[in-house]
Amino acid sequence: MQPRQVRIIGVPLDLGADRRGVDMGPSAIRYAGLQERLQRIGHTVVDVGNVPVPVPESRRPQWPRLKYLNEIVKVNRILARTVERALDEGALPLVLGGDHALAIGSLAGLLRRHARVGVLWFDAHGDFNTDATTPSGNIHGMPVATAVGLGHPALKAPFRDRFVEPRKVVYVGVRTLDPGEAELMRQAQVTVFTMHEVDKYGMRDVIARALDIVGEGTDAVHVSFDIDCVDPLYAPGSGTPYPGGLTEREAHLALELISEAGVMTSMDMVEVNPILDERNRTGVLAAELIASALGKRIF
Repeated sequence: MQPRQVRIIGVPLDLGADRRGVDMGPSAIRYAGLQERLQRIGHTVVDVGNVPVPVPESRRPQWPRLKYLNEIVKVNRILARTVERALDEGALPLVLGGDHALAIGSLAGLLRRHARVGVLWFDAHGDFNTDATTPSGNIHGMPVATAVGLGHPALKAPFRDRFVEPRKVVYVGVRTLDPGEAELMRQAQVTVFTMHEVDKYGMRDVIARALDIVGEGTDAVHVSFDIDCVDPLYAPGSGTPYPGGLTEREAHLALELISEAGVMTSMDMVEVNPILDERNRTGVLAAELIASALGKRIF
């Protein structure tokens, strides 16, 4: 990867999930030496700090099926403008979370500058619920459905009626889905490489196929990486751990292959929860994975 301008944007969003602690995720990843790692690769890095986010103790969820809707929409509007500004200035937006509801803002900002966007979504879960299918009301389970134009109009507002084509969404590492969201995913015709496909074909072939899908006919590719796609054996600091995930090396290989392809336009790293972690082990892994996505090599 050629040296890039990288814009680090922290989003300490802790409103999209029931389990507290991911608001400290951006600090944990920064503390792991993210900026220095990227500078050693040769990138110019500017950290613009954190998008302002209210804490849950200062708010009350008004709608049980869309908890903290107004607050999350406001945060994502600000994030969309911040991502848009970074792109205008020639930088690669690197968004640190925080829960995965922030991807609404990341993708909305990207779509303001690129009409045709491909999305690589690394996650144990589908994040394809709407207010009609959600079993929890947690908006961190809704960003992909929102990004393709489904769900509540207020949640879709940051997109300004420009959405991702569902056939340009590819999942990697999925291993648990809610029944309602699984049906929506089938109807939308997104591509899903579950852990079964990763085991069956190997990460190299899965990523090659994924890149063919998200890269063909698109102007930009967004990589959104939920740390829970990695097995909790390697990433214990996640609020929604699920066994049977990617190994540490599989995760690195996936991001190294994406880096080699040279197609990534923006990236999220989300759901690092230091409260559940072991001496910032997951924060360090997140920083190392970002470095792999941005060109770090073993030799």
